[in-house]
Amino acid sequence: MEGWQRAFVLHGRPYSETSLLLDIFSESHGRVRVLAKGARSKRSALKGALQPFTPLLLRWGGRGEVKTLRGAEPVSLALPLSGIALYCGLYVNELLSRVLQNETAFSELFFDYLECLQTLAATEGSPEPALRRFELAMLGHLGYGVDFLHCAGSGEDVSDEMTYSYREEKGFIASIVINNRSFTGRHLKALYAREFPDIDTLRAAKRFTRIALKPYLGGRPLKSQELFRQFVPKKAPSVPPIKEE
Repeated sequence: MEGWQRAFVLHGRPYSETSLLLDIFSESHGRVRVLAKGARSKRSALKGALQPFTPLLLRWGGRGEVKTLRGAEPVSLALPLSGIALYCGLYVNELLSRVLQNETAFSELFFDYLECLQTLAATEGSPEPALRRFELAMLGHLGYGVDFLHCAGSGEDVSDEMTYSYREEKGFIASIVINNRSFTGRHLKALYAREFPDIDTLRAAKRFTRIALKPYLGGRPLKSQELFRQFVPKKAPSVPPIKEE
């Protein structure tokens, strides 16, 4: 690859005594795995820069699945994520690492990701709306097409108070059965608009994205969710360091 690319580190782990193996998310090449040789050495200028949530300019090369990092420059300081927002950022990073295929461009999703991080860093209230918007945006970019505004059975516009049951590969069908896959027309309009004016629509959005993401994630739980459950009562660091395993 030639030239510099805007990118973020999604995840990193030690490789050999002095190097780092990184999953990065770049504007033009999507998710890429790169080897940062010598990045953990005491004299490395890269050690502090190659951290999650730091806007970077990166350059890499190589023909194999794992590229070699040729250069890295921080564009700015790391986005100030702390507390619950930090764990939400780790969750978004893990989603991208798990869901995106290697070296598949998602330029628009890159900016959805940046907007999500900026919103998490600036929001003092609940991070849930930002997460739901990002999940829905990611599903859309992955080609997960679903019509929120029309009944899949009749083709009619959804009605606010009518209940619809979600069925994979079909959409929402009017039904009197109430279960975890049931959504009102009001819920569906909120999902379409990606706007959640109250706790009811926000909870419905979370139910839907959990259902829709399950085929992409398989049966493996997300590590970030386990970390959240275990450590969120404690004070979280402002930036998650890459630690030795």
